Amino acid sequence: MNEIQQEIQSNIKRIIDGIPQGVRLVAVSKYNSNDRIEAAYSAGQRLFGESRAQELVPKAQALPKDIRWHFIGHLQTNKVKYIVPYVSCIESVDSFRLLSEINKQAQKINRVIPCLLQFHVAIEETKFGFDLDECEQMLLSNDYKEFCNVSIIGVMGMASITTDTDYIRKEFRHVKQIYTKLKAGFFANDDKFSEISMGMTHDYKIAIEEGSTIVRVGSGIFGERMYINHS
Repeated sequence: MNEIQQEIQSNIKRIIDGIPQGVRLVAVSKYNSNDRIEAAYSAGQRLFGESRAQELVPKAQALPKDIRWHFIGHLQTNKVKYIVPYVSCIESVDSFRLLSEINKQAQKINRVIPCLLQFHVAIEETKFGFDLDECEQMLLSNDYKEFCNVSIIGVMGMASITTDTDYIRKEFRHVKQIYTKLKAGFFANDDKFSEISMGMTHDYKIAIEEGSTIVRVGSGIFGERMYINHS
């Protein structure tokens, strides 16, 4: 085992040891080679996150089949059909149109895809996501109620990129409030609606304090990205 693989494995163990029971770690493996992913796998990691369909598919085909793949990036509707056979969760559902396409493609292969609803809480306009009113209207719609091949299991949010930890905490608190409101209003009797995905390498500890059940850590595991050819 080389030095980089050893570092990846020690990073995994350090993070796992530091997060409470009930919080799951998604190792964000985008732009990392299969060798690096296998190093994390050898340390016991089974949950990985990818943000590009053209990267997720060949990795899922080549790597061990007990890996659970979360799609965590902005997903275009025309890419949904490629990832639906492989994902165990799509964390980044940010529109009715996208959810409808996931349902359509999952139906074709007789799967039910767990999904998180992504909310826009950060100051950056570049980040995607629902606002609460828009999401509530979707959940009330007859079209949504007819979806049988998606399962909404929680929410996802990304905090602003800032060194102001109080501001980050405030945004995570907002995501938790959205989760609580949706749980009470739409999913009170649905035990599957139980996940809050928030927190990345620089802020996951704050996210856990504010109620996160899934944290997405990339550079904290793999170091600065080693780019692979993903054209």
